[in-house]
Amino acid sequence: MVLGSCDQYRIFEMNHPFDDRTWKVTEEPRFEFVIRDTLPTYHLYYNVRNTMDYPYARIFVMAHLYDSTQRELSRKMLNDDLFDQKTGRPLGASGIGDLYDHRFIIWRDQRFKYAGKYSIKLDQFMRLDTLKGLVAVGVRVERTDKQD
Repeated sequence: MVLGSCDQYRIFEMNHPFDDRTWKVTEEPRFEFVIRDTLPTYHLYYNVRNTMDYPYARIFVMAHLYDSTQRELSRKMLNDDLFDQKTGRPLGASGIGDLYDHRFIIWRDQRFKYAGKYSIKLDQFMRLDTLKGLVAVGVRVERTDKQD
């Protein structure tokens, strides 16, 4: 019931799969979405699906928010845990074998001045050019119904 009630606020969600379960530094997934209502605020998240082959406890991602003219509105460096740093136990929701799903906040209570198209680009910001153990990354946008 809690998950179902959260989805009534979802206005966009899409994931970008990695063919060989690796995120290459040159691969920069971009997600376009439309904001129709500028009165509420929005929460913007990124999703990660990984396997036990992921070589680190944390992931570092640079998120970029663009307007319809491709002007960068915001940029944020994110670092989040995929595994417990002490025990190595995988975090996130697991439903199928060794796959683990995570959702991390990028921007909370984001305001959009204008209705229209926006996009988020995600860059992996790790030590390796080819980061194994990643099945997909994605973006989710939710309306919060907070209005000033």
